Amino acid sequence: MPAASASAPIKLSLPLQFQQDIYNLLRNEDALVVLARGLGLLKIVTNLLHSYDAAGNSLVIVVGAEDQENDWIGEALAEHYAISRAPHARGLRVINTDKATVSAREKIYSEGGVVSVTSRILIVDLLSKLLDPETVTGLIVMHAEKVITTSSEAFIVRVFRQYNKIGFVKAFTDAPEPLISAYAPLGAMLRNLFLRKPALYPRFHASVARSLEGKKKADVVELEVPMSDAMTKIQQAVLECVELCISELRKAHSGFDLEDWSVDSALHQNFDSMVRRQLDPVWHRVSFRTRQIARDLTTLREILTYLLSYDCVSLLKHLDTVRATLSPPPNSTKQNSSPWLLTDAADTIFTIARDRVYSGRVEEKSDSTPQKIPEGVRPVLEEQPKWALLAEILSEIEYDAYLNPATGEASNTVLVMCNDQRTCRQIKEYLQTMHIKPELDNEANGQAPHEVEEEQEKGSGEWMMRRKLRDYLYWRKTFNRVQSALFDENLKSLSDLKNSSATSRLNAKGQPANKRRRVRGGGLGGGAGRSSAAMERDAQVASLLDSLRPDEADKRGPDDPIIDDLTTATEAQFTLYEPTDQILVHPYSGDNDDLLLEEVRPSHIIMYSPAADFIRRVEVYKSSHSSRMSLRTYFFYYQGSVEEQVYLSRIRREKEAFTKLIHERAGLALTINDPGASATDSEQFLRTINTRIAGGGKLAATAQPPTIVVDVREFRSALPSLLHGRSNIVLPCQLTIGDYVLSPSICVERKSVRDLIASFKNGRLFNQAESMLQHYTYPFLLIEFEHNKSFTLDPFADLTSISTLKTPDADSRDLQSKLVLLTISFPRLKVIWSSSPYQTAEIFAELKKGQPEPDPMRAVQLGLDSELEGLELEERTFNNAPQELLRAVPGITAKNAARLYLETRDVREVANMSVSELEPHVGKAVGRQITRFFGRKVWDVEDEEGSGTDRAALG
Repeated sequence: MPAASASAPIKLSLPLQFQQDIYNLLRNEDALVVLARGLGLLKIVTNLLHSYDAAGNSLVIVVGAEDQENDWIGEALAEHYAISRAPHARGLRVINTDKATVSAREKIYSEGGVVSVTSRILIVDLLSKLLDPETVTGLIVMHAEKVITTSSEAFIVRVFRQYNKIGFVKAFTDAPEPLISAYAPLGAMLRNLFLRKPALYPRFHASVARSLEGKKKADVVELEVPMSDAMTKIQQAVLECVELCISELRKAHSGFDLEDWSVDSALHQNFDSMVRRQLDPVWHRVSFRTRQIARDLTTLREILTYLLSYDCVSLLKHLDTVRATLSPPPNSTKQNSSPWLLTDAADTIFTIARDRVYSGRVEEKSDSTPQKIPEGVRPVLEEQPKWALLAEILSEIEYDAYLNPATGEASNTVLVMCNDQRTCRQIKEYLQTMHIKPELDNEANGQAPHEVEEEQEKGSGEWMMRRKLRDYLYWRKTFNRVQSALFDENLKSLSDLKNSSATSRLNAKGQPANKRRRVRGGGLGGGAGRSSAAMERDAQVASLLDSLRPDEADKRGPDDPIIDDLTTATEAQFTLYEPTDQILVHPYSGDNDDLLLEEVRPSHIIMYSPAADFIRRVEVYKSSHSSRMSLRTYFFYYQGSVEEQVYLSRIRREKEAFTKLIHERAGLALTINDPGASATDSEQFLRTINTRIAGGGKLAATAQPPTIVVDVREFRSALPSLLHGRSNIVLPCQLTIGDYVLSPSICVERKSVRDLIASFKNGRLFNQAESMLQHYTYPFLLIEFEHNKSFTLDPFADLTSISTLKTPDADSRDLQSKLVLLTISFPRLKVIWSSSPYQTAEIFAELKKGQPEPDPMRAVQLGLDSELEGLELEERTFNNAPQELLRAVPGITAKNAARLYLETRDVREVANMSVSELEPHVGKAVGRQITRFFGRKVWDVEDEEGSGTDRAALG
């Protein structure tokens, strides 16, 4: 399809100058746009797509878009169509796993328009020519920060540019932070996208600053909320534990780049991935303690987040589960508890967290119920400091709205934004119950009645917090019972397992086992031999676990509505509110927040949690609407907290990322390509020079580059992209046998370590190996590790004892023993170990030397056709069971067995053959061994006539 006209009259919905500049730039030339978060990236993309869609006679493919972005773009294109009334516009159509049929995809491609396709489906369609790359007008690549050399998006752009030299490629990203961790990231991204021009638009760009800081600048009020003394002490203690974990990592791995291993870096969400990325190459040599510390950093960061966002009761409940998870079981001699749990700072965390909730002692045997607080417990229930400020701000807004009612397009809607859905539910419950007087015995709890009345007048979370405390005390009692029952069952099972193992060894050998040998396993024993007491404990544990299941409120999803029972409600209990006079509590949801602002049109926004990108969205929204001058935004954050530090650190990291990209852009080399020349054409002669001739004495020019048939399910991995990058023709097919077919006789089944373990568990690998042996002369099992990760499995177990291999439990748990059994069961199956996809591509190149090219039609048909008619004699396949039986006969080896497979029908025929009949196939000496094995006299069967009247039939 020809490219859409650049002069198509389109009515833009981009009110800001910098957005129009980016749009005009992309209409004129291809570029990579790196935009700061919150500046309306999807709005620019939508206007660009609408310009091509309205022009008609074009096919634009959107690559890398998420489901949420597809919904956003689809709705926006529908609104553009309603405004412009373009006759050729078709809107956005999405191709994913729901519309994965070949006929449906082919029809959508032929109709043209704007189509969003998942990366795996698109690359298969391009390689199989279901979608001809020459008919594509251009590509829109979303999330360009994810485009690396081995990614599917880079593979798609490479194939597109190989066959289409005039189509456009335009890439977008609003996440510059991942780029600063690589060397020359801008140049690498441009090479992967086949682009030459980058367009960088940070917040401090001159055009962006003029658009957002003019007369319509947003009114943002920053409010620093001081933390309570208890919260400050918990935060300080958690940071001490974080510092301890980082120092332990530094001591254990002094040879790594530890510049970014600091407390400030540990507060970011990607710190775990950064530490794991540096430890991956030596992960097999990393001690258990180091792995545990790496996991503890995630736990400690979660505690810091919950401290500032959750109420004190929810935080204490979370800490109880953390301590129960990380602590060793009772009466355990293993020193495997997390190191930070043994520090004074950890004791401070748990003690102060409990003191914030209640004082006194909870009797475990007390008859506590969800409706009653046990005696001896005095509720403290420290409220979050932001709650009181939130109630005060809402009261002021309500008072101002009463004095100055909204007119025209303005509304009195108040929008409260939070980090997650759980915080939203907490705030909703607080606002709904802060004026409810709790039913309690005030004198018994040390609080005078007039104090309670004063608190209820100004708003308090007493009612909500007391309900949470009652639920927590009942939950804790049940949780302790379940925990102790589980530990007792584990200890009893371990003791029974050790006793049974010792008894079996004494009965088998008559003496105790070697002390150096350890008892394998440790899992729970099950079966008919279990005692009635153990079964009774199982029933008790199951009943206790049922009692811990979440209630209906916890089962609801974040977007599920709350259904109230209105059957007993009266008319006096209902109040009618205007849609524009409400308080809306909503979590941050990325680009959907732009739509939220447009739909709600709030007069006041309260950012309960800080978010730099949402502040920019408010600035864009305010600058885009001249009639909404009364918008005011309140910005909450805890003074001197981790919340403030993370917020400022994210802004600083984004600024550093843009600064690095700007410096790199200034020194980029200019790449000049002849549009008439093709890299494929210029390298065609070098690619076709082939040494795959027997003897290797001559060079030959082949008509086509090497061909590899690849299963379509393998395009989730990076290997097909690397094979294509090494000048191979990659043919995607729906293979029944194997993952890669290199030649008519070579088939490869590729397994990652995780897939290998799963295939052994369900027995799928044995069936796959048997199928490859039936249809291919050289079957291979490729075990591939991930790039830059440890190239090893767990340490091999002691397999010297024959009894170990015969133990069913050992076989089910030990991956190495399963590999041994696999090679014993299938001797012709070759196992290849590859450290990365890069090495796998080199291995495939070596395997293809001297081999003919595979036939894709035959590779697809194998495994589907039950009949072997039409195959040549050399290609005929056999059943594995008779082959194994025949190879067990003395004198028959792998070399001479092949002749018997081809010349005889079954084992019965071999058993009835004489020495003279066997001699042409296996020789006279081997023929004697075979006839003796089947119980016949040699002088009877060596008769010249070869009558064989006394041949025995195979029983």
